[in-house]
Amino acid sequence: MNEVINDIQGSRFLLDVNGKEVYVLYAEDKETLDLYSTYTPPKLRGQGLAEKVVLAAFLYAKDKKLKVVASCWYVRKFLEKHTEFRSIASQ
Repeated sequence: MNEVINDIQGSRFLLDVNGKEVYVLYAEDKETLDLYSTYTPPKLRGQGLAEKVVLAAFLYAKDKKLKVVASCWYVRKFLEKHTEFRSIASQ
């Protein structure tokens, strides 16, 4: 399986799966990384791929010392499961 890449020009973390794109869109400023939309093609859902791209975004934010704004419902769901990232989630 391919690795998640930070597509800076597209403002998204992207995973290419046989030509189909799984991604989380973001807006970044000096202090925050706003994760505002995730997408997984219908035929690829239920395989943990969105979780993989969101995890990459959180690791990036942690490395850059950014707070994550969870504007997307899926990102909020991710935080419920991955409590280790709550410290970098914006309140």
